[in-house]
Amino acid sequence: MSSHHAIRQALQDGETYAGLLLGKNGAPDHHLILLAGDIDDVTWSAARSWALGAGGDLPNRRELSLLHANLKEMFLRVWYWSAEQSEVRSQLVWGQNFSSGIQTMYGRQFHGRARAVRRVPCDCGA
Repeated sequence: MSSHHAIRQALQDGETYAGLLLGKNGAPDHHLILLAGDIDDVTWSAARSWALGAGGDLPNRRELSLLHANLKEMFLRVWYWSAEQSEVRSQLVWGQNFSSGIQTMYGRQFHGRARAVRRVPCDCGA
C-alpha cells in the first residue's frame, strides 16, 4: 500500500495527505500524513508527548517545509515546533513560522504550537 491512491484511501478521520517526502542520506521515501488537531502554549517536551499520544510524531524540518508548501491553509499563521533539536545546542529546537515560512530555533521551554504527523513508507517503484 504505497501508491498515492492507496494512501489517500487509507486516511483516517480528520487526517490530510500532505505529500511525498524524498529520502535523504539513505533514508527511504515516505508519504506524510497530517493528523487532526493541534495543541497550543506547550513546551517542546509537552508537544512531543502530545504528538506521540496522538499516534504520530512532531514533523522534522523537511516535513514542516512540505506542510508549509502544501497545507499552509491548515495552520495558523504562527510558529510550530519540529522534532529536530539543534545539532550544536541541544537545548534549542527547530520550528517553522507559518506566516513568514522562516525556520528558526527556540529553547525547549518556549511555549509554542504543535501539529502531529505520521509517516507511511513508500516503495515508490523500488
